[in-house]
Amino acid sequence: MSIDVPQSILDALTDVEMPKLGPEPSAGRMARIGGFEVPVHRAGCVVVGSGAAGLRAAVELARRGVEVAIVSQSAWGGTSACSGSDKQTLHTANTADQGDNYAAMARAIRAGGAMDEDTAYVEAVGSARAMASLQYLGLPLPQDPLGGTLRYKTDHDEVGRATSCGPRTSRLMVKVLAQEAMRLQVPFFNQTTAVRILTTGAGAGRQVQGIVTIRTAQRSAENPHGFAVFLCKTLVLAAGGPGELFRDSVFPNGCFGSIGLALEAGISLVNLTENQFGIGTRREGFPWNLSGTYVQTIPHIYSVDAAGTEHHFLAQYFRTTQELASNVFRKGYQWPFHASRMLDFGSSLVDLAIHRETEAGRRVQMDFNRNPLGVPGDLPFDLARLDSDVRSYLSNAGADQALPIDRLRHMNPLSIELYRRYKVDIAAEPLEFAVNHQHMNGGIAVDVWGRSTLAGCYAIGEAAGTHGVTRPGGAALNAGQVFGTRVAEHIGSLDAKTEAAGGATHVDLAPAQQAVSQILNLMQADSPLSVQDLRDEVQARMSDKAGIFCSPDTVAGALNEARALNGKIRALGIAAGRTGDLARLVQRQHMALASEAVLTALDHYIGAGGGSRGARAICDPAGECIPHSAAGPLEQYRFRKEDPQHRAEQILVRMEGAAMTISTRPNRALDEGAKPFFERDWPQWLTGAIYDAAGLAADGPAR
Repeated sequence: MSIDVPQSILDALTDVEMPKLGPEPSAGRMARIGGFEVPVHRAGCVVVGSGAAGLRAAVELARRGVEVAIVSQSAWGGTSACSGSDKQTLHTANTADQGDNYAAMARAIRAGGAMDEDTAYVEAVGSARAMASLQYLGLPLPQDPLGGTLRYKTDHDEVGRATSCGPRTSRLMVKVLAQEAMRLQVPFFNQTTAVRILTTGAGAGRQVQGIVTIRTAQRSAENPHGFAVFLCKTLVLAAGGPGELFRDSVFPNGCFGSIGLALEAGISLVNLTENQFGIGTRREGFPWNLSGTYVQTIPHIYSVDAAGTEHHFLAQYFRTTQELASNVFRKGYQWPFHASRMLDFGSSLVDLAIHRETEAGRRVQMDFNRNPLGVPGDLPFDLARLDSDVRSYLSNAGADQALPIDRLRHMNPLSIELYRRYKVDIAAEPLEFAVNHQHMNGGIAVDVWGRSTLAGCYAIGEAAGTHGVTRPGGAALNAGQVFGTRVAEHIGSLDAKTEAAGGATHVDLAPAQQAVSQILNLMQADSPLSVQDLRDEVQARMSDKAGIFCSPDTVAGALNEARALNGKIRALGIAAGRTGDLARLVQRQHMALASEAVLTALDHYIGAGGGSRGARAICDPAGECIPHSAAGPLEQYRFRKEDPQHRAEQILVRMEGAAMTISTRPNRALDEGAKPFFERDWPQWLTGAIYDAAGLAADGPAR
């Protein structure tokens, strides 16, 4: 039975209005730093980032009595608010057909390898609590008449653990968490860019002291750049992933993340070789992933050349119309590119074909008003003539309408409304798209409480490198909620929290003086390097040489170029167009560092015999695997097979001076046979001993 959803409901789930921020608290005092009059703020904990993960941490910290403040480059301007996930993956124990247990969910989360087993279990156990608390705050997750959560299957998920409020799921999460943060009167500093982490001590005794920021509202004759210092006992990095690292990206503009910030502070990063790439609309318009029902309606995909001629290019890759249409459908729940799915005419052959069309200078389009054209010499498209899994899904969904747009309107009308909000009517015109970078699975190395290798510094959300090679779709949102809570629990447990809230009367501002001096030295009016130059060079190198297709030679060459660029920055600085460009200048320098770190890890992995896994195909003339098109083997895309032994370890990168250092460590293991016992284990909870587990050393192993 088809039910027409009223327009008012569609509008409410698409036009999600965010709450207005309240007034900012004034600084505790002013200090002379770098020759400027700089405000100095104090808090027990500072959270950098205002997305779903950062807000969760701030809310949970405030509930535990920790004096917390949020600093954000742009409130409601990040990935989870603007172009984030449309789904939340969670524990689904309420029915047998899509039932679960925590150990099984943990195994699914870490199935791709290079992920700590204990972290996966933490995310599985915490998912039920994360979902329930979001529902308590007002997130409208859909239910059946008896209260069970409606769920569906997504990428790297064979059980059906995903649920959704529609395409604005993550924005709705941000909204309810922001409202709760405001109810708890958490201070919020907007238009505030973190540019340096401040530390005190040395060696194993080094710890967080705070951050230096650049604030638009702080600019004055006495402080023309808008410097502000935030002193804190603990710091939570939740500023998302490095969206500006790639040219071909589905991230909103201006998403820089925390990788460069962490590198500069000597914090270890992990799994930088692991990303997600897939089809989506570019950031120049409205950036959005074209997964789920967008492709499950099986629209016609074609390309247009400079002369305006259409090319039915997928017909060159698939042998039959049925094979072509069925694999377009499968992109709905096999959305990320995966090298192995190029084989045997699988769904990632679609990505390969689109990538080649884009490289040839053609614009790829998705037309919801046409069914796929048939493969020449084969029968035309017919809903009754599809692979069994595709026929079954569409039949269960009641999606037997004649045209893709009608099937989309039936299965997910919100997906049409979403693009209309950005002046794109996919019901009336084709949609241009490409293969884009969507998510960094790696990031800052953390333990089971979210602690980084720098004492007092935590990382959550996409800033944290908790994911391995693959993850179920929507698991990243869940990870941010779970670890946002875990971080708050750990910080709230610290014996020093009372001291953190009040702080000492005297604080050594020498680290802040040094940080401001270093930042100012970066800005050199006569430098041949501009901010725009940095952006173009880094993004072109990463998209062209470290995207879905890599080779040993191209990655090694790209790494040499990245090292040379960072050497040039250190020697010559960067030219800024005006005073107000300083924050963006520092962020571009951070992206140059992040680029070198990613390429360092990737070069190490390939040099150690690493094969194709997750987001990247490692092309090699000696590779064992060859994707085929309908016309025969695609020899230039011959690639290495994954070596399973690499799944058992992780690659860590840390910056020491001007050099990137590499180390590896085995995944942390979990004994699934170990059983808790109430009377034995309760005292650990009562005394807070559960928070005392060893953290991470700078080179990765526990300490």
